[in-house]
Amino acid sequence: MPGQHARTRAFQQVDVFTDKPYFGNALAVVLDGRDLSDAALQRFAMWTNLAETTFILPPTPEAAAAGADYQVRIFTTAYEMPFAGHPTLGSCHAWLAHGGVPKDPARIVQQCKVGLVPVQRQGSRLAFAAPALQRSAIAADLLPALLSVLGLQAGQVLASQHLVNGPRYFGLLLDSAQSVLELAPDFASVKAVLAQGGCSGVGVAAVEAAAPTSGLILRSNREARAFGGNASATTAGADAGTQALAIDEEPSVEVRMFVSDLVVAEDPITGSFNASLAQWLIADGHAPRAYVAAQGTCIAREGRVYITQDDAGQVWVGGDSVTCVDGSVLL
Repeated sequence: MPGQHARTRAFQQVDVFTDKPYFGNALAVVLDGRDLSDAALQRFAMWTNLAETTFILPPTPEAAAAGADYQVRIFTTAYEMPFAGHPTLGSCHAWLAHGGVPKDPARIVQQCKVGLVPVQRQGSRLAFAAPALQRSAIAADLLPALLSVLGLQAGQVLASQHLVNGPRYFGLLLDSAQSVLELAPDFASVKAVLAQGGCSGVGVAAVEAAAPTSGLILRSNREARAFGGNASATTAGADAGTQALAIDEEPSVEVRMFVSDLVVAEDPITGSFNASLAQWLIADGHAPRAYVAAQGTCIAREGRVYITQDDAGQVWVGGDSVTCVDGSVLL
């Protein structure tokens, strides 16, 4: 039951990393989170029972002076996150749809616990600047345990990293999309290994062979059938320092994310992991500067994540968002 001082607040439920409602990753957005205690924010996020719920607030004076347009606080059902990808795009989509006007028409700046995150328009899509990444080798005593609970053989793993960009993930690059799609982890054991390593999830990905001259990724007809999509093209936004790179809309990277703290054990589409994954893969030459990742294939989702790297080396993580619920809540 709402508290004594509850009031009506604008609310949206947004589907992120999709242009088809109910095929992406759902996000609850309270468009006015002022005057709510941390306990009230957490309780509402627990009640929505979604992977994440966000609350829009005015930026702090310091952040506003640095260019922030709004502040977002991001909660799972259990705790607050310093940063997350699909809540960043979904919150920005909802803020703009609710009448938000950025200081710079070409660039929206979000304040969150990890700092200021620029968001740019890429045609009809939004894309956030991947936050700074810290990465290192996975501890030698953890990697065999991780492979065991995922049901992987060492020969299927081409590379691995511990990735931190706010959230902490294990990342594994596998030998093929088929290896990614066929995984059937022991989820209880995955949770135990994640707790041991202090990570919130383990992401697995496969990249098809890059074309030597185009910079795009090609793949076989067999694996194309596993991904879906179409063959139209898009370009990166015209933000300062961004080179227009053609992206084949047909996904060429397959991603899955297994987590320890969500209502479901497999996250539909994970923007923060795709951000750190892209920074790692591009830097180490495993992927080109522009590609599309598919995620959610095994759980009846059709998430699409559009990756570009600009001339300054900044990785941008883009995706479509659609509003599925538009109304109000009593909080």
